[in-house]
Amino acid sequence: MKAAFKPDASTSVVQVKAYKAGDPLALSGTAATPAPATAPADLCLVKLNVGPGHAGTAGAPSTSPGIGMEIWLPTAANWNTRIQNLGGGGWQGGNHGSPTLLSAQASAAAATAATGYAVGTTDTGHTVANGSFAMREDGTINTVLWTDFAERSLHELALKTKALVQAYYAKPQQYAYWNGCSTGGRQGYKIAQTHPEDYDGYLNGAPAFNWTKFITSELNPQVAMQQELGGPIAGAKLAALSAAAVSACDTVGGVGGVGGAHLGFIADPGQCRYDPTRDAAALCNGVQGNGGVVGSNATTSCVSLLEAQVVNKIWYGQTADGSAPDPALDNGNSATLASSQLWWGLTRGTNLGALAGSNPFPIATDMVALELQDPSYAMPSFLNATGNGANRWKQLSYSGLANAYARGIALQSAFGNINSDDPDLRPARDKGAKIISYHGLSDQLITPAGSLNYYTRVSDVVGGPAETNKFNRLYFVPAMGHCAGIGTVSGSAGPAADANRVPLPTSNQFFEALVAWVENKNAPESLLLKSADASVSMPVCPHPQKASYKGGGAITEAASYSCQ
Repeated sequence: MKAAFKPDASTSVVQVKAYKAGDPLALSGTAATPAPATAPADLCLVKLNVGPGHAGTAGAPSTSPGIGMEIWLPTAANWNTRIQNLGGGGWQGGNHGSPTLLSAQASAAAATAATGYAVGTTDTGHTVANGSFAMREDGTINTVLWTDFAERSLHELALKTKALVQAYYAKPQQYAYWNGCSTGGRQGYKIAQTHPEDYDGYLNGAPAFNWTKFITSELNPQVAMQQELGGPIAGAKLAALSAAAVSACDTVGGVGGVGGAHLGFIADPGQCRYDPTRDAAALCNGVQGNGGVVGSNATTSCVSLLEAQVVNKIWYGQTADGSAPDPALDNGNSATLASSQLWWGLTRGTNLGALAGSNPFPIATDMVALELQDPSYAMPSFLNATGNGANRWKQLSYSGLANAYARGIALQSAFGNINSDDPDLRPARDKGAKIISYHGLSDQLITPAGSLNYYTRVSDVVGGPAETNKFNRLYFVPAMGHCAGIGTVSGSAGPAADANRVPLPTSNQFFEALVAWVENKNAPESLLLKSADASVSMPVCPHPQKASYKGGGAITEAASYSCQ
């Protein structure tokens, strides 16, 4: 393999290893993480490097030999004649190009290869797991590695996986698929926008497109708390307000629902206008709220009027001056940004701890440091020869964060056009590609409003939702968090939003729907979601349809809903 596989002058074979089922997933005695630590089938691993990378001091985050890849090949007898390349997360990075270490994706990739797919993954051109790689040692923008991260590594992965499949099996694949969530969802849309011929089908979960916009705005909760309160709101208070929002908005079938029955999660948070400044049960005892409300909560989870206002700001999203309108007038969930909004906030009922906890989300502080070209704004894990991260983000005002936001947009060409928000998917449509996107309505990191906005913009280009849905379908999953699992908190009334009672997609449900669409022309309609204990079921509908209660039946049964 090392001698024979030379698809181009930039590509070198770093390592090749054959695994028998049950062998430790390891190179040089170092096991892959996370578990499982043994090969699930007979597999061949090929590790590649695609240059040129970026020269520099050895060990510096911005120094890279090139784009590392791991490609897992099932035996010829087990190959299903398909490719399924997997997306990354966050800033990605990893050991994909290391001759002695496996990447953190190795176990998942091997498990997928064991089902018959040839599977490729990439470090996207660097090894570090934070944004330090994107700043050169002199503090300037590393345009080479930004481009590798944003786009080039993704196209190269498609090309190299296909070339390796042809070389190994002596025939091309029948179908090629992309499967990613978060950063992987952004990657899928980026490829569909720029190289739609790379794959026949794209599964793009919780896509991190609009990269600089939403990631900069992920720091807005922290800036709001710093500016208004001097520090974070206690986690118990955030949880109590989110729970109150759930209980105010989780009934089905109109005001009061069906006999006042609560689902335990909000089916359509875009319609929720819960306002803690007008909730006596949320405000501390004696606090004068809005609308003449007087607080009656004597527990440690009660909130002051200012804390309630800050949470409204978090839900509304980033604005240039930190303002947020009355939720009764604008709850911040429109498909297009309001005139005062820079970006949307998290949905009501979502667990706020990831963005509004005791520490900021590190990718957000990295992004602001890169936009302002000053590493001190990042957290200490951000390393650069001119100086390391020093938590200077705490000094940001609302206008300072808005300036970083504007800088991110202005620097798109230097950042490899990382925002990946081109709505013209007509080339992908014309190539016959099919795209399924999904987004949890209680995503703790990436607001689903970004997906709604992108779908709307695509529809404007291709001629409306009906034309969009011929090749690109979007599913919003109530209660689901970032990529999988539960993102909502439990309401203060009604059933708990626990793993046993929330209907969620199975791990491969959307991917199987994509394969059926690509290979059998079976366009997906509503998909049936079931809770782990099978006590709750609901349909999830392709946007712009929503699951609508028909009346008369139990609100926990899918038969009581139709897509409208």
